[in-house]
Amino acid sequence: MIPANIGLVVVTPVYEDLEASSRLFRELDAVFGAQLFILAVDDGSVRQPLPASVLEGLSAQGAVVRLRRNVGHQRAIAVGMGLAAEHMLEHQQVVVMDSDGEDLPRSIPDLLQVLDDRQVDVAVAQRKSRIETFRFKAFYEVYKRLFALMTGRSISFGNFMAMRRAGVRRLAAMQELPIHVAAAALASKLRVRACPLDRGPRYAGQSKMNFVGLALHGFRALMVFAEDVLVRVGLVCAGIAGLSVIGSVAAVMLKLAGFATPGWFSVALGILMLTLLQTGTLALMMLMLTGVVRSGAVATTLAYREFVDTILLPRPSGSQP
Repeated sequence: MIPANIGLVVVTPVYEDLEASSRLFRELDAVFGAQLFILAVDDGSVRQPLPASVLEGLSAQGAVVRLRRNVGHQRAIAVGMGLAAEHMLEHQQVVVMDSDGEDLPRSIPDLLQVLDDRQVDVAVAQRKSRIETFRFKAFYEVYKRLFALMTGRSISFGNFMAMRRAGVRRLAAMQELPIHVAAAALASKLRVRACPLDRGPRYAGQSKMNFVGLALHGFRALMVFAEDVLVRVGLVCAGIAGLSVIGSVAAVMLKLAGFATPGWFSVALGILMLTLLQTGTLALMMLMLTGVVRSGAVATTLAYREFVDTILLPRPSGSQP
């Protein structure tokens, strides 16, 4: 599906966004021309399904992958990466980007330049500036700190990234990829390097992602590192349980020494024992869940094929309708 003369494959998910994606394809064509292959994944659009004709008249080649249903932004990217990993050649590179224009086509050469270093497997876009509301920026800062606290890792990038064939194949084989693409890149053990880039304004329409969707997207990043999160929560619970034991011993000693006022000992000991039982139970559950997560980690490399309905190719230039 991807010709040998192609040097760059762009994977982009599209959902009910025909106008913005059409402009993106034209701008990508203006920057890369015939060396580009556009792999547009239509995520089950109903009102504005993406036709193959959107790629006609371009120097670049491409295909529209229509999914059987709406599977979500991250899984749509995973489907596109799975197809790219299966069909691309060793010399080709892949760029993952959104189709709304916030990921700028003119920034792609900067990402690809980072890949010139053979010690880098994945080049990711780290935003220098954002055209967002104060509410979004505040939530994003809280999210980054929570992520670092719960996982011990820092995340400051999204889906806009470039990688070689080996990186694409590795990520496509990870069961975490459909959950959260950026977190999967961190968990992959690939060598990731950030490239500071500006974020552009949306081409047309409004984002389909609301505040609840953004919050859910953030929590999915934590799901990728479920083992780390569970262990850290379990350790905190165990620590609180240990402090409860120390507090209970101190309460008993104060009672025996005659320093406890009437009713104080029973209330304090009761609260400490309840805390001990609750945190001890929660710590045990965290350890059990960690074992379940580890034992159930089975990769499904070719699962993306289950979601593909049709692959549409544009008519060759000069052919009759």
